[in-house]
Amino acid sequence: MLTDEDSPLDPKAVLAAALRSERERSGMSLSELAKQARLAKSTLSQLESGSGNPNVETLWALATALDLPVSRLVDPPRPKVGVVRNGEGTPLLSEQGDYAAYLMSPGPAGVTRDLYRLNVGLGPGRISDPHQVGTIEHVIIGAGRALVGPTSNPMELGPGDYMVYPGDVEHMFQALTPGVLATMVSESR
Repeated sequence: MLTDEDSPLDPKAVLAAALRSERERSGMSLSELAKQARLAKSTLSQLESGSGNPNVETLWALATALDLPVSRLVDPPRPKVGVVRNGEGTPLLSEQGDYAAYLMSPGPAGVTRDLYRLNVGLGPGRISDPHQVGTIEHVIIGAGRALVGPTSNPMELGPGDYMVYPGDVEHMFQALTPGVLATMVSESR
């Protein structure tokens, strides 16, 4: 008997997810992509819903309009196992104090998300300007205590605490104890 892990992926579902993701990554609407690929909007809508059955010419037209290889639509990259040890990586340092963000996992193509490990010492903290509209940040404190979130309403967090807040407004991260360790995910929509 096949389990979910053993069963092959439905090609229509793979195409639907990849097409939607790549279209959104490019910032195109359904209408814009349909026009650039010279397809009916209804055809594109069916493909994105997983109910369409495209021919090779349709796939090529879509890939060309999205400026990517056809393989990205029919066989998108899969995550690989990777390990980044504590202390590895290049820190992104702040001029505003003892704040180092280590990029642990950049978002792959079509995904607008980056994963960081934060090592933050006592000091004035870091004020971040608003990021792109729709950006959301997630923070989990691993050790220490910190003041985190929009500068208009930051919250004190401790070990194990999680916070989500809009990253498209001015926001902050300030260690309240020495040696704060945290994980931050920044995602854009």
